[in-house]
Amino acid sequence: MELSALSLLPPLFAIIMALLTKRVFISLLSGILLGELILSDFSVTASISGFFELISTLLQKGWILKTLSFVILVGSVMSLLEISGALHALIHYVSERQKWIKSPRSALVFTYLIGVLIFIESSITSLIAAGVGRPLCDRYNIPRAKLAFVCDSTSAPICSLIALNGWGALILGLIVAQLGSQDGISILLESLLFNFYAIAALVVTFLVIWFDLDTKAMREAVVMQESKFVDVKAKLSYLLAPIFVMISSVFVSLYITGEGSILKGSGSSAIFHSILATLTLMFMMYKRDIGVKKWFFSAYKGAKSMFGIALILLLAFMIGKVTQNLHTGEYLASFAGDILNPYYLGAVIFLISSVMAFATGSSWGTFSIMIPIAIPLGLSMDVHLPLLIGAVISGGVFGDHCSPISDTTIISSVAAGCDHIEHVKTQLPYALISGFIAVVAFLISGVILAK
Repeated sequence: MELSALSLLPPLFAIIMALLTKRVFISLLSGILLGELILSDFSVTASISGFFELISTLLQKGWILKTLSFVILVGSVMSLLEISGALHALIHYVSERQKWIKSPRSALVFTYLIGVLIFIESSITSLIAAGVGRPLCDRYNIPRAKLAFVCDSTSAPICSLIALNGWGALILGLIVAQLGSQDGISILLESLLFNFYAIAALVVTFLVIWFDLDTKAMREAVVMQESKFVDVKAKLSYLLAPIFVMISSVFVSLYITGEGSILKGSGSSAIFHSILATLTLMFMMYKRDIGVKKWFFSAYKGAKSMFGIALILLLAFMIGKVTQNLHTGEYLASFAGDILNPYYLGAVIFLISSVMAFATGSSWGTFSIMIPIAIPLGLSMDVHLPLLIGAVISGGVFGDHCSPISDTTIISSVAAGCDHIEHVKTQLPYALISGFIAVVAFLISGVILAK
């Protein structure tokens, strides 16, 4: 298909529908169907056939099945942590025994630190931080939207800044594909220093927490008090041991699937293996206290609660594939040729990557499209390559943060127990502030490095 403005319609339509209807499922579905109509030259029969063929194609991909399974089984983990009293044990330890949590600020700072320290995978980061943060937020009357904001604004930024995960593996692979193996790792590590949006987002999030800098929308966000603790004499190890196994299993799986190199490992396999290892450990640890029957019932109940989220995630993958088939990313990138200047190239790449990630809902998809474009541009115009790669990473995370059809945005809102559209609206002002800081940083860096 030739590059056309029509390629922008499906993602934009899905985004507008999400904001108007506040129904993510219907919005994604409508965007996908519109995209299939365009791809089939507006043949209704062919578009319907293409829709079901797309589902079949995606469900045959191992990484998608593993990711969907991971999301569903995470529901089991969270349900078991709650029913076993593991979350209560942690809350009791930090707030009653150690007196670390005494206020809304300390509750959010604690959640923020969890989000920063667990950098293995953005979904795991959001889910663990939200699981620990929900009872704390409910105790101190903190809106769930603020919890979702903290989880979302630490997960992807910290994962994009730390190369020892699937993010680093993907970006390194894209760099090596363009430049060969020579200096690939050194260029990746230097580019992380130019990931200005991620750095700004982490700083802005901390300042918002510390100084209670709430926007009007955030102040009016819904406060919930649904978290309940069961009367189980749980040990702190009931929480710490599963988290340790979950994180360490990711490293082990990345090492094995990467044949000795963590950066070459399969991210989808790693998170799937980690969740299976975690559930196995939880069965051995919890069965004596809660019983085998109650364990399986709780695991099933938690998994069932995530089926809807897995379906939405599948639709997010589908619209990402539709935008790829429509060459939405290439069409957006084609505008770069009209406004290029060596001094401003970093800022331009950042903005184009941001729009692309916002429209497609995929930071990784943006990386895959824009890095192969940015590197040749940088070489031909003699612009510092790590700056441009950092601009792509920053733009991908920024656009992904702002997009209501992003899978990480969806996971963060669900994990926090927050209405999805409320999360998008309350997070957007802070994301825009960090985005503005990033643009200024890229403009200044472009001028300095061009001298």
